[in-house]
Amino acid sequence: MRKIINSTYISLDGVIEDPAWTMPYFDEEAAAFAGEQTAAADALLMGRRTYEGFAAAWPTRDESDPSTGAAYFNNVKKYVASTTLTDPEWNNSEVLRGDLVEEVADLKAGPGADILMYGYGAVTHALVKAGLVDEVRFWITPVFVGGPSVSAPLSDVPTTLTLADTKVMKSGMIIATYTTQG
Repeated sequence: MRKIINSTYISLDGVIEDPAWTMPYFDEEAAAFAGEQTAAADALLMGRRTYEGFAAAWPTRDESDPSTGAAYFNNVKKYVASTTLTDPEWNNSEVLRGDLVEEVADLKAGPGADILMYGYGAVTHALVKAGLVDEVRFWITPVFVGGPSVSAPLSDVPTTLTLADTKVMKSGMIIATYTTQG
């Protein structure tokens, strides 16, 4: 069975939106870990807002430079959970049309490698609640950003996470990996 892994950049004050503030901390170590993460995943799963942000940025990046990750993001299979997006234009994108939990459970049970998610919003929230997310990786960045913190309501998902791994980067970024089941 495939694993669903959520990977979220988060500031010390809980901000996850528009993580451009991570760039000063995204060094060679972080890039190597990000590369390992994408190498293990043959699909992306995202909500409409994340999809629209990625679709606006990645197609404009140079795919010939392997350090950008553009070739991966532009060509990997992308599943989008949305009730409003009907005709995604970004290469290799498919809108999940049915019940989110059922559709994702089918994807997870199917053949393939890991399914990677970025950002923690309503889609991840629903999938954690349904027990479908296997790991949550928080890329904790040593910065206070200010503004709204975590974008999904968490009050109705009492979930105990188990620390599976930590990576402390020289830049001060910490990647804390938690499992959500067992």
